[in-house]
Amino acid sequence: MSTTDDTPRFDEEKLDTPALFQRPAAPDGGLAAWLVVLGTWCTSFCSFGWLNSIGAFQDYYEIDLLQQYSPSTISWIPSLQIFFMMGLGPVVGYLYDRAGTRVLLAVGSILHVFGIMMTSLGTQYYQILLAQGVCSATGVACIFQPAVMALGGWFDGHRGAAFGVAFTGSSLGGVVFPILVTKLISAVGFGWAMRIAGFVILFLLVIANLTVRAYVPPGTPKSTGAKPAPPTPSNPFKEMNFLFLMAGFFLFSYGFFVVIDYLPIQALAAGMDANLAGYMLPILNAGSLFGRLASGFTGDKLGRYNVFIIVCFLTGIWTLCLWLPDDSTPALVVFAVLFGFFSGAFVSLIVPLVMQISPIFELGIRSGIIMLTMAISGLTTNPINGAILIHSGYSALKIFAGVFCLAGTFFVLLIRVRQVGWHPLKRF
Repeated sequence: MSTTDDTPRFDEEKLDTPALFQRPAAPDGGLAAWLVVLGTWCTSFCSFGWLNSIGAFQDYYEIDLLQQYSPSTISWIPSLQIFFMMGLGPVVGYLYDRAGTRVLLAVGSILHVFGIMMTSLGTQYYQILLAQGVCSATGVACIFQPAVMALGGWFDGHRGAAFGVAFTGSSLGGVVFPILVTKLISAVGFGWAMRIAGFVILFLLVIANLTVRAYVPPGTPKSTGAKPAPPTPSNPFKEMNFLFLMAGFFLFSYGFFVVIDYLPIQALAAGMDANLAGYMLPILNAGSLFGRLASGFTGDKLGRYNVFIIVCFLTGIWTLCLWLPDDSTPALVVFAVLFGFFSGAFVSLIVPLVMQISPIFELGIRSGIIMLTMAISGLTTNPINGAILIHSGYSALKIFAGVFCLAGTFFVLLIRVRQVGWHPLKRF
């Protein structure tokens, strides 16, 4: 096994746990641990699951509430929503490392629900932008990241399975919210559609606040009777493995967001029935639900980096070999299912991959840096994709998506090679 001076050295017997970053043995199960999984599932449903209803709002804003504004102007609402959700990662991570989960979850729950309720009353562009694009999204940043990081402290051997189960919340939310919001807008109007969604989110976040707590106290690598002084922070930007992980997630996000943003629109342009095209993202999210479960359980058995590399490589392959050459309705539906299944690991394994190469007492700030990296991709991808579409068409956009998925996977592969070499059967 090869190691370098700037990266953690791993225990020969258990490659999953950096030897320098020891912490108390996690319970790896039990009622308290699985209640944290439940709470994290609720935050996942209310965060990324809610984010997947953006398309329904975009359509409504364009044809009704904000029809006097251009689509590009309206698109700043979801763009800011994505950016604030993930871009606040370093700030939220810093606060988590020092204060834990309780205050962040409470404040985030209030901001998220308040933003949604204020959106239900909005009639002007700036009101919707501030309420949904800033206030609600800031709340999401404060609920999602702390819950996910707290969950990691409760599991070791079953960590992948726990994250896989928890992240099915975002997949199920991605199926439920777009359909729910669309149906409610036509049935009871935009205002009550938002309020009903807000009350659903409030109920789930109450559960999250009652169940999520950190197993490892904030600001310390060990849990003892007398809390020791916080350890001296390391510099992750001097670790090649962490830099490769940043590059991998940054590049993969570019390809990932292309499909999320453009698959329904491209399906319509290819002649798909409008009703079916509206269900393309729910179909994709249904596929990701099973993909996240499968990647979590297999990651515990085969190694989380190994599974991530395989499924993300196949995500790029499906994009180039299925979405690119075939625009028929059956092919697009199959692509949505396959892309959802194999890209599901991308979200569910973010924190486990960071944990594997990081000290536990710096998990918050390191995960936050990764989230900020992805937020930059999410904020800049729409202008780039729009320019590609205008000048070169959908084929070039599909190639862009597939190549960036493969490029991101390559940088994560470099981390595995640095740690365990080219041995394909090594668990890492």
